[in-house]
Amino acid sequence: MAVAVDDTQEVKAIARHIRMSPTKVRRVLDQIRGRTYQDALIVLRFMPYRACEPILKVLRSAAANAEHNEGLDRASLVVSKAFADQGIYLRRYRPRAQGRVYQVRKPTCHITIAVAPQLEEE
Repeated sequence: MAVAVDDTQEVKAIARHIRMSPTKVRRVLDQIRGRTYQDALIVLRFMPYRACEPILKVLRSAAANAEHNEGLDRASLVVSKAFADQGIYLRRYRPRAQGRVYQVRKPTCHITIAVAPQLEEE
């Protein structure tokens, strides 16, 4: 389903340092990219992944930014861009045999979602 989008009025929201792997977040973002705002909410509500909760929060924030800052209607919004970048790694250490220590790297990610108004079809 291809939806025409007006990129000039793109509004975004970013969540930084989410304690989740970006790979796991991307598989959810791939499902909502290009959908309307209402469809994306429905998809996120019923997906069985833990990543849906912070993504839902960012999506609602982007829609609120569009409504409050740009005066756009939520019903006409489309998810134009959605991506997850690598954040910092939290470094933790695990004791091992003979006094050694192994590093455990706990990944974080930055979630960015941009919404834009859907162009009117003639």
